[in-house]
Amino acid sequence: MLRAVIFDFDGVITDSEILHLRSFNQVLAQHNIEIATKDYYKDYLGLTDLDLLKLLVDKDLLKLDDQAIISLAEQKKQVFEKLARTEGRIIEGVRDFLEMLNQNNILMAICSGALRAEIELILDEARLRHFFEVIVSAEQVKKGKPHPEGFLLTLQKLNGKTTSPILASQCIAVEDSHWGLEAAKAAGMHTLAVTNSYGADQLTLAKKIVTRLDKLNIDDLQKLCA
Repeated sequence: MLRAVIFDFDGVITDSEILHLRSFNQVLAQHNIEIATKDYYKDYLGLTDLDLLKLLVDKDLLKLDDQAIISLAEQKKQVFEKLARTEGRIIEGVRDFLEMLNQNNILMAICSGALRAEIELILDEARLRHFFEVIVSAEQVKKGKPHPEGFLLTLQKLNGKTTSPILASQCIAVEDSHWGLEAAKAAGMHTLAVTNSYGADQLTLAKKIVTRLDKLNIDDLQKLCA
């Protein structure tokens, strides 16, 4: 029985991945670094800001100490917030999907590698914040996806809001990347993928793959949990 749907954010609810890439490249330009779009989607999508910058250091592309990395991440956050206010948009079909879940009394949450302020900003601008009982963001976990920590924490927080415990097997995780799908499976949740960032051939870990969320009805979702 389905009781909760847990969403990734970037690439699932909002079409903001390209805004993240532009923000990174704007702050990395001072270090003569540019991440190509194909490399971003291949190697970096799904990482937290700090993890992405640390990976650049590990690859010897960026030569900064830990404090400088934190400062650069803060610069990137400020650039992203400006872009999100003017260019952020909700992916087609998402609003109708959230309304359908709400009408069927399904709890909703977000588990994302994005920062809390970025998530709240876009949700507030789109007037979608009220749909989500719980938001777990990058600041709240020690290990990002594909580690399951974020999903397990999200479930723990959801269970703090209900008198009848929700099991992982009663949750569907909605993701757009193999990193997220790995994390959801490791947490014991059912998996649904949308082809917003990657083709279906790269999302084969998912139990079901769709091109847009509003193609699904509540019966489709219940079958995923059967």
